[in-house]
Amino acid sequence: MKSFTARARRLARAVAARPRGWSRGRRLLVTALVALGVLAVPVGTAALALRLEYAGDPAPQTRTRGRDAVWLGHAWVDGRKSDADVEALAARLAGTGIRDLYVHTGPLEHDGSLDSALYPNARWFLGAVHRALPGIRVQSWLGDVMAPEKEGLHLEQLPVRDRITASAAQVLDLGFDGVHFDMEPVHSGSAGWLALLDQVHTVTAARGVPLSVAAPQIDPLPGLHAAGLALSGHGKWWSQAYFAQTARRVEQIAVMSYDTGLPLESLYGGYVAQQTTLALEVTPPQVDLLMGLPAYWENRSGHYGSAETVEAAVRGARLALGREAPQRQAFGLALYVDFTATPEHWSAYRRGWVA
Repeated sequence: MKSFTARARRLARAVAARPRGWSRGRRLLVTALVALGVLAVPVGTAALALRLEYAGDPAPQTRTRGRDAVWLGHAWVDGRKSDADVEALAARLAGTGIRDLYVHTGPLEHDGSLDSALYPNARWFLGAVHRALPGIRVQSWLGDVMAPEKEGLHLEQLPVRDRITASAAQVLDLGFDGVHFDMEPVHSGSAGWLALLDQVHTVTAARGVPLSVAAPQIDPLPGLHAAGLALSGHGKWWSQAYFAQTARRVEQIAVMSYDTGLPLESLYGGYVAQQTTLALEVTPPQVDLLMGLPAYWENRSGHYGSAETVEAAVRGARLALGREAPQRQAFGLALYVDFTATPEHWSAYRRGWVA
């Protein structure tokens, strides 16, 4: 690549010298082509690396460990669901590896408090699930948008963290089997986030229930989180070290391994394999690591529905697990989200991971 770059630079200097007989338009065109050629090398190299991550066959032992999860929408606790819906859910989950349900119970207020009027049917749902699905854990999914990027939770403020901790105790008092945080975007390096986890973990540990979190993707290149934040103001990635700091404070961490912007299924699957490897390297062996599955369809900037498939995500996660930690039991997959998941999404999860 160095020799190519050197040749490109020499050509660019030649173009800048304005050879006789070249029009200004021609010089601009050649300059643009040279710039595209220089950019094409690292982009092509990255694409090839992801494609190679997706190559090969998953190891036979990379199947469900019975520690999978699914995110469930707010309708389960606000009165829109019935006993018949719970029966249908039980049938859907039968024979899978799903152990945890993350049920949206919030959102939290920007000050960290939780309005009890948001979940009038929570006790009914907990009772109905425990009767229909003994052994399933129902965790309260709490979240909000985050300051400073958005007008939301200010985790550096102790009173806000105290109210969130009280909100966690509030849902546990209802009978939830754990607390699941999905707060976005938490910027890599946030001290307030780690302090919050320490506070809430004291509460969950005292009750013998898990604390789990949804986590951003890990830097695919060192320092990418800082570059992305500087250029766009958006904290999309965490450093691997910060991911490790979070993982050490919880019982379960689920990577939101979707909305990648990759245009091809093979590249997306390779990216999930890469993310799985990065997460496996730093997640403690006793902490459940879950990789998210995109059980929804969108075509927009940052998400190509034809590329980001459940099938590709399952295969990518299995490939990395087989290469890095085939005997690890604290590993699973998590489907996002129940109200967009189609029969084909569920079928791809079963075919690739459960069968």
